[in-house]
Amino acid sequence: MDYKDYYRILEVSKSANENEIKKAFRKLAVKYHPDRNPGNKKAEEHFKEISEAYEVLSDTEQRKQYDQSNKSYTHTNYSYNQNNIKNNKKCTNTNNFDLSKYRSFEEFISDLFGYTSTHKTSKTEFNNRSSGNVEYEGTSSKQETTLHLTYSEGFYGTQKRVNLGNKIINVRIPSGAKNGSRIKVRQKSINNPQNKHEEDFYLNIKLTPHPFFSFESDSLTCEIPITFDEAILGTNIDVPTPDGIVTVKVPAGIRNGTFMRLRGKGWIHPKNNRGDQLVKITIDTPQNVNNVEKDYYKKIFDNRNYDPRDDIKNIKL
Repeated sequence: MDYKDYYRILEVSKSANENEIKKAFRKLAVKYHPDRNPGNKKAEEHFKEISEAYEVLSDTEQRKQYDQSNKSYTHTNYSYNQNNIKNNKKCTNTNNFDLSKYRSFEEFISDLFGYTSTHKTSKTEFNNRSSGNVEYEGTSSKQETTLHLTYSEGFYGTQKRVNLGNKIINVRIPSGAKNGSRIKVRQKSINNPQNKHEEDFYLNIKLTPHPFFSFESDSLTCEIPITFDEAILGTNIDVPTPDGIVTVKVPAGIRNGTFMRLRGKGWIHPKNNRGDQLVKITIDTPQNVNNVEKDYYKKIFDNRNYDPRDDIKNIKL
């Protein structure tokens, strides 16, 4: 089976930090997003690969396990404890790792990290043990699987075709589904091999990473960069929201990392109430400036009348 190099997919080095990985993901996700490439199957598949790569590399623990499995995967000397994998605990190195049971690198990664990889978002298979979709623990009668949704599907709601092995059913996902949402499907499910009877099952929702939006606690969040002069003088910025573009006034003297709240513009909550959207302001440092700009910055530097480090000059251990 082919090895998937997530660093190559995101076009970053293996030493890339969290910021570099996020920037690379946003750039590529915007470029290959299905909405920008209607009918382009190659772009759609690459977008799924990009999302899958970001999902792993943006998580410190999963990235550590992936880097570790990277070497072991190519040398076929990696082994693990199944219970540790499900709890995302560190795996152990032995000489008993059996790659033959995996039909693809996606199955290997899914089993290793205990989740369903994003390339399978079109349908969820319950009858494939190695895909990590259905888990039975002890004598529990509950069946569950992870279902990946885009932010758009989670926000507006959608219909999903779910493969139960012996039949395919349509499941309605209500609007406002997000990470951690748990949906009970009140239908006959597949047989639990431990209990030998049919029962309901549960869908645990996981949103595919978005190039612009994320969550801060329960609030829909985004980051908007502004320049130094905009931070000092204040400005108006256009902010994308689920309802479209909203113009927001940024006050003069705003600090880097400040959150601004857009009331009623966030995620849909139960009973169709709307939450707030948080806008994190980041001050973008220019990497390349021309001579004219340098002269202006030099004048500002020479005429500055305060020292931001005044309060720490007398700090001692």
